[in-house]
Amino acid sequence: MNSSEENAVSAMSAGRSALRMGPAELVQAAAMARRFYLEGKSKIQIAEEFGVSRFKVARVLETALERDLVRIEIRVPAELDAERSDALRARYGLRHAVVVESPADATEDAPDPENLGAVAADLLGELVNEGDVLGLAWGRSTIHMAASLHRLPQCTVVQLTGVYDAGTAERGSVEAVRRAAQVSGGDAHPIYAPMLLPDPATAAALRGQTGIARAFEYFDKVTVAAVSIGSWETGISTVHDMLTDEERAHYASLGVAAEMSAHLFDSEGRRVGRDLGERCITVEADRLRRIPEVVAIAGGLRKASAIGAVLRSGLVTSLVTDTAVADYLLTESAPGLRPALERADPDDL
Repeated sequence: MNSSEENAVSAMSAGRSALRMGPAELVQAAAMARRFYLEGKSKIQIAEEFGVSRFKVARVLETALERDLVRIEIRVPAELDAERSDALRARYGLRHAVVVESPADATEDAPDPENLGAVAADLLGELVNEGDVLGLAWGRSTIHMAASLHRLPQCTVVQLTGVYDAGTAERGSVEAVRRAAQVSGGDAHPIYAPMLLPDPATAAALRGQTGIARAFEYFDKVTVAAVSIGSWETGISTVHDMLTDEERAHYASLGVAAEMSAHLFDSEGRRVGRDLGERCITVEADRLRRIPEVVAIAGGLRKASAIGAVLRSGLVTSLVTDTAVADYLLTESAPGLRPALERADPDDL
């Protein structure tokens, strides 16, 4: 008995409705179904092989589904939540939304799920094409992502922000840029400078230095960027932790709800505290908005509202997060537009 016949016999025992088909019909339907679903042949090719019309093939395939001869299952890895991913993508107009299972013991104080970085690394492997320019911003999530990279088409990798602490460059975003470039076999353009400087004059002077200026020249060429998101709280926002108590209080009074790449946002995604950017080594918000694909990697309930705020900014096109955050974002008040799709600046609305 050949494999087609075995499939047909199995189908006969799968449901009583299948018994209404004669043995010749079952064998032919099983063979056609194998050609179409497993071998990828078109209905026209199948029709030519069996000497029937393509309409006959279509009817046979439809009958095979109706009578349980063919069963179609959609499977994704257990850690991925396809339903939440699609709902989140549609709600915010995201190009890509990938939702992973939150840890069973996750609490509001828990950090980003550890598997976000590995999933984001796989996503970048899909999004980056040969010859692209990949931009990496400072953030624990992007650092974990870079450490998980195992495949990446040849591309140029550029650092989009200074480091949290120049003394930890080897363990931070500089190393992430080097790692990504090593995996891809492309050139690396790191930034050896702190993210936040004492005053605008010092920041401007550093931007003029040869190595940093060279990295900045690539900002308008970036095609895919990976960024992290922080809440305006101690230990969750890099910028928050770098400021004095007085400065934190000042920006908090402006309604800061989230931070991304040293840019501050209120709960509606509008940028606030723009003067801080004059002291920072970072990609400008307008340049971020022009990058075709900006992937945010952020999770954990403690960041949920901040993630929603950044999604409203229109700066992010894709998101890797966890189920707890997805549930929060899917139940909070819907954004007026689909911001990721529109790339609209809330300040202009």
